[in-house]
Amino acid sequence: MAVTIHQLTRFKKEGRSIVALTAWDYLLAEAIDQAGVDVILVGDSLAMVALGYDTTLPLTLEETLHHAKAVRRGVKNALLVVDLPFMSYQESPEQALRSAGRVMKETGAQAVKMEGGHAGLVTTIERLVQIGI
Repeated sequence: MAVTIHQLTRFKKEGRSIVALTAWDYLLAEAIDQAGVDVILVGDSLAMVALGYDTTLPLTLEETLHHAKAVRRGVKNALLVVDLPFMSYQESPEQALRSAGRVMKETGAQAVKMEGGHAGLVTTIERLVQIGI
């Protein structure tokens, strides 16, 4: 049975540990999904681990989508979360909406992850939550 956001909330209330791991390709995703992890993240670390970049900064949304689609094919039960790469959401809430919408629609992810703690990001997050992302 596929893990949902509601189940994760319940696990937290019950004091149950939530297990999350990162995957960048089909084989790794399939293996850790079968091991029973709750959450699989397609992290921006794929820039360095899978693509050979020195940092995460050059990673594009297109590259992220490509890897997230492969990971989705290996995931049957875990909740899939995909990082939004640097500068794919910081310009405006509208840009974030377009990027997050593409990730959700094209990869089947149940959630996206954005980094940063500034006040402007709160508005963006509120907007995404309002439309169901």
